[in-house]
Amino acid sequence: MLTESLLEELERKGLELDEFRELCLRLLNYGVLCRAENQIEQQLYDRYLRIQPLIEEYLQLMGVTVFHDPRFAYLRLYPPGANVPGMEDSEHNAFAGSLRARLRQDEVALLLVLRLQYDKALREGQLDDAGFVSESMESLSIAMKNLLGRSLPDKVTERRRIFNRLQQLRLIKFRQDEDIDVAEAWLRIHPMIVSFVTDDALLAMQDGLSDAVEIEATDVS
Repeated sequence: MLTESLLEELERKGLELDEFRELCLRLLNYGVLCRAENQIEQQLYDRYLRIQPLIEEYLQLMGVTVFHDPRFAYLRLYPPGANVPGMEDSEHNAFAGSLRARLRQDEVALLLVLRLQYDKALREGQLDDAGFVSESMESLSIAMKNLLGRSLPDKVTERRRIFNRLQQLRLIKFRQDEDIDVAEAWLRIHPMIVSFVTDDALLAMQDGLSDAVEIEATDVS
């Protein structure tokens, strides 16, 4: 019965079951969808808008919540029991899986500084039309020193690992690995960082940098 009802709704929207499956699998595998990321994600995001209630109802059967920011055109999935931005806190529910990412200490430190730098740019009105904040590697390194008394890793491989990880989570954008090795290079901080690192998480991260912190977020590969 569920399949029949789904097929009827998809037919009314002019979509095939395979297109519905493709979108669901993409969301479950990546957990995040940004329209501005590339042409594929643009098409999938626009498809989501056409069948939003169907996608959300299907995912809710598994306890997965979709956080949708229409202003900046992105989606992020939250696992069962997660605190979703803009929604009442749900009861704690232990969950271990691909929708929850455990970040390393150095990744948490950079994430904290990125959120603080985004907030600073927001107060100063330095966001671009898409809500991104541009930050040079030099100013980011200085902020790390001033705010946390820490430095970015000296080893190129370690530095690239951290920045690539946060780019996989769609929290930053840069052109290529070589950019993060040059002080004059720039990266862009995605507005998604505000919902990814909530105010409560920000306080927890500031108090708990001695250990790796579990972030209720999607593990994007």
